[in-house]
Amino acid sequence: MRKILLSMTVVALFLGATALPAKAATNDSGIEVLLDAKKIQFPDAKPFQDGQGSVMVPIRFVSEALGGKVKWSKNNGNMAVEVKNGDHTVNMTVGQVMATVNGKTKSYGSKIVLKQNRTFVPLRLVSEGLGQKVEWDKVARWVWIGKKDALTLVESGLNPVSLTPYKKWFEKKPYLLKNMDEKPYEKVVIFKNSDLPTTFVRDIYSMELYTDKTTTATYLKVRAKTTSGSGNIFYLTNKTDIRYRNPMDSMTINNGDGTKYCFYMIWSPADKTLHDIVDQKPLTIRDIEYIGFSYGSKEFIPLMINPWKGN
Repeated sequence: MRKILLSMTVVALFLGATALPAKAATNDSGIEVLLDAKKIQFPDAKPFQDGQGSVMVPIRFVSEALGGKVKWSKNNGNMAVEVKNGDHTVNMTVGQVMATVNGKTKSYGSKIVLKQNRTFVPLRLVSEGLGQKVEWDKVARWVWIGKKDALTLVESGLNPVSLTPYKKWFEKKPYLLKNMDEKPYEKVVIFKNSDLPTTFVRDIYSMELYTDKTTTATYLKVRAKTTSGSGNIFYLTNKTDIRYRNPMDSMTINNGDGTKYCFYMIWSPADKTLHDIVDQKPLTIRDIEYIGFSYGSKEFIPLMINPWKGN
């Protein structure tokens, strides 16, 4: 039971010279853009993929996240855009596929467009033009810019808090209140799914719900980079108990990029047979308050707020 949970690392195929893989071009949803392993938030207009498969982003948000300054002007009646960041300068015009990057003209294969009152440009144009490395993660449909080393929860600004309000859940599983060195925990860190990716003793990449089409059973699906399995987790339920879960080895998917998808039951018959927990009806995702990570840190217990409680 002392497996350490989870590991995230970067995945990745380099973006092609002009675009992302064309087979992804039909799906415009679910694209995330990460700068130094932290997701960029787009308050209104979201990234999409055009007919060439290029990731198109609203230029102001990405450029400012990269430290660039954006200027708009008119060029022969067309909207022209300039982005500057230190020694790097990118000039482009709406409706064109050519851009000037640090004085050199280059085609990025996709037209700069106006959409939802925002100027959208190929992500590679801005990021490479401003001196950043860009990689396409085809498994998660993520675009990585810059560093890919995930921050710890504390580095992300989430401070440990007292364990006391959460001790009621651990009464029948006190071993979870000690770290790998048998020292007692005194703190927890509460975080959200949107705070991923993050790093514990290992890194966690992403978490989502998965429903088996044949059995209709629901599982928690975790992506991690690991060679020995993604470790164990536990649920703090609204019944004020803990449900411990091992990964379902038979369901594990090797993504072929150094990462795996691991699956965890929501309800498990082991609750009764191993832990003497008897439910009037099976546990559902709505019954879970927090998702804990077994031995995820030596300093605190990481607890993720269940984002699917309302499902």
